[in-house]
Amino acid sequence: MNIELSRFRVRPGQMPLVEEWLDFLNRNMDAVLQTLDGENMLVETIFSEHRDGADYLYWFSIQGDNGLDVRESRHWVDRKHLEYWRACIDDTYTHVDLAPRVTMIPARVMDTFAGCGQPSA
Repeated sequence: MNIELSRFRVRPGQMPLVEEWLDFLNRNMDAVLQTLDGENMLVETIFSEHRDGADYLYWFSIQGDNGLDVRESRHWVDRKHLEYWRACIDDTYTHVDLAPRVTMIPARVMDTFAGCGQPSA
């Protein structure tokens, strides 16, 4: 199992497109959730922040082992998601992966993750 929190900078002036992107994900949540199985993604949440004159998106995820990389997906929602990514995320900024220091997941929740080491067919 892999737990991540990463920060990505938004290209200047692209927050309206980011809002469109996040709205797209919310409006198509049924399709988005279908794609998570192939990625063996157990939890994925996107946060936003404006600080020091720049906008950032943060991805928090809990992913099982051996999941499909989103860039390998042929699902229409993933292709559109990556289109937005390329238009919105500043590739001149090296993203930041924050290091987990303490993970607090109750056993009853961890038990639901059991068997998530293999992606769904």
